[in-house]
Amino acid sequence: MTDAAVTLAPEVAAFRRFSRFYTSYIGALGPDHQGSAVSLTEMRVLYEIAHREGPTAKEISADMRVDPGYVSRLLKGFRAKGWIAAVPDATDGRIRRLSLTGVGRAAFTPMYDRANVVAAEALEALAPEDRRRLLSAMGTIQAIIDPTAAPAEPYLLRPHRPGDMGEVIAAHGRLYAAEYGFDMSFEALVARIAADFIDQFDPARHCCWIAERDGVVVGSVFIVDADETTAKLRMLFVDESARGLGIGKRLTEEAMRFARSAGYSRMTLWTNDILTAAREIYRKAGFDHVASEPLNAFGVSMVAETWERDL
Repeated sequence: MTDAAVTLAPEVAAFRRFSRFYTSYIGALGPDHQGSAVSLTEMRVLYEIAHREGPTAKEISADMRVDPGYVSRLLKGFRAKGWIAAVPDATDGRIRRLSLTGVGRAAFTPMYDRANVVAAEALEALAPEDRRRLLSAMGTIQAIIDPTAAPAEPYLLRPHRPGDMGEVIAAHGRLYAAEYGFDMSFEALVARIAADFIDQFDPARHCCWIAERDGVVVGSVFIVDADETTAKLRMLFVDESARGLGIGKRLTEEAMRFARSAGYSRMTLWTNDILTAAREIYRKAGFDHVASEPLNAFGVSMVAETWERDL
């Protein structure tokens, strides 16, 4: 064994134990994946052909990390069934672009739908909180193993709904404790702000945007009124699992867009000097740092800052 295999033996055992469990759980070990007429690898190759614009065999094998010869044999079988077509590339006749035929799509669609039903049944058996935890953990696994792999729909923005405030409060508490050493008094402050937002909510003057990824809340921003003409941006956050997708920038832009449409002419926000990523978002969005004062709060010494901009 290698030195790493010896040194990391407990971790290796845990990693392989999970791999054995999960491959059995998703039905990856049998010749027929989840009751379909194809194996898991065959199903994945068909999926790639169905959901891409003319992929090549080389691209599929590289992205799936599967031996090109094995992929070639699978494609030969699909051609024999009349499921796929291969046409020359428009600019390089040596390259063959793959697509599903009508027969192939008719075969693939019910298998794909069946896989979705199986997944839905598995998720439905879990409590809502357990579903969120599961999907969040899956996203974490993907982000750690391959940070460059972005899903086709990295996130969505939506208005708040019941249950969101609790998740926003908890996320702030965890995030700021882990990254900045804030104590639980910060979580209490966020809870009061969220409660005031719900109690005083006026859809014509206030808004909340929630960033959601794979069913998990990964970001938020709030707009309330500082006065008749000034909007106040509050509680902008992006979970560490969703950074690098531009969520903070997008949330800030949507908040400003709402404020303009609501008739505000100016926007203000409160932050502090240690929130460097947030301060950079505000700077790029056109905010100016207009005031500072020392602050001892949440168990940390910092400098409180006020930023403003015209709308």
